[in-house]
Amino acid sequence: MATTPSFELHTQLQQDTIDIGDLPLSRVLVVKDAHYPWLMLVPRRPDIIDIIDLDEVAQAQLMTEINRVGRALKEVTRCDKLNIAALGNVVPQLHVHIIARRKTDAAWPRPIWGVMPPLAHDAEEVQRFISELRRKIWLG
Repeated sequence: MATTPSFELHTQLQQDTIDIGDLPLSRVLVVKDAHYPWLMLVPRRPDIIDIIDLDEVAQAQLMTEINRVGRALKEVTRCDKLNIAALGNVVPQLHVHIIARRKTDAAWPRPIWGVMPPLAHDAEEVQRFISELRRKIWLG
């Protein structure tokens, strides 16, 4: 009898993020780049590369979680625009970026990738951000 593989977060995502909790489907992560308020959702399913690899129920749950996290991020940051994307060109594991953008950020209006090297978060500031997000997303 074959065993079902278990979910493991890709090593690159482990290095680049801070884990803030799990929703019913997805792990919620903060990207370690203080230039942008930037979250990531990673469905806790093994061997998933694209959204279409999820069944329809999981796809609907992912959209619900994107909405919940996006609304919370927008409320916390009062950003001008949310960027939501599932690219996966570098890390194949399905992950959805939810990025709060401001007209004053370093990359505006372009995509953020490759514009600035990542900026380390102030430890106290990122903990306040995470606490507020956890309350808004109902993670505790």
